[in-house]
Amino acid sequence: MTDRSTSVTVDVTGTGERLTVVPDKLIVAGYTARDEAAVEAHIAELEAIGVPRPASVPAFYDLDTALLTTAPVVEVDGAATSGEVEPVLIRAGGRYFLGVGSDHTDRELERTDVAESKAACPKPIGSTVVELDPALSSPDWDTLIAGCAVDETSYQRGSVSALRHPAQLLERLADAIGAVPPNVVLFCGTLPLLDGTFVHGSHWQVRLELPGGEALTHAYEIKQRSL
Repeated sequence: MTDRSTSVTVDVTGTGERLTVVPDKLIVAGYTARDEAAVEAHIAELEAIGVPRPASVPAFYDLDTALLTTAPVVEVDGAATSGEVEPVLIRAGGRYFLGVGSDHTDRELERTDVAESKAACPKPIGSTVVELDPALSSPDWDTLIAGCAVDETSYQRGSVSALRHPAQLLERLADAIGAVPPNVVLFCGTLPLLDGTFVHGSHWQVRLELPGGEALTHAYEIKQRSL
């Protein structure tokens, strides 16, 4: 894939710094739960409704960087799309940052081609991030809480400790694609839906709660593109 040049500007919380991120790659990681048996059960459930099995676990989807956006309104083609909250790791200029985003996906396309279903929709992220230490050890990954609401109804909520640590994801990504470029945005996976059913709503809110009560948030509205 040849990515179109793109950039997003974010605020680094607590510093007053505005950071322009120009990613070499936008990667969405899938099937990132630590419980491998649960991942296999989930894959089997998806196969039963027609979603193809991934080529690897975790799976890594290399997307056009132009899909990345902090906009409050995004356009999609399909009528059956939905978001899901994800911690987002940003590596830029030799530094690491943590944000929150939504892997908005076309659920109809997902039944035939998962990569295409992800490539069909923008990837919203919040405009505020927190800087991580070089070892990716602070803040403590296992203390983070992620949540998502659609049309003001709670949709997802749980501990990020259920997901693989981003340092491990970077290692797996290097195994999958070779050298990881210096500037990369990595969506780190998501949590189960509270009632197990996709909702194709219009207004989405994602939230990543940090130790000490601070939270990274983003809200966006979906508009269906006119044909």
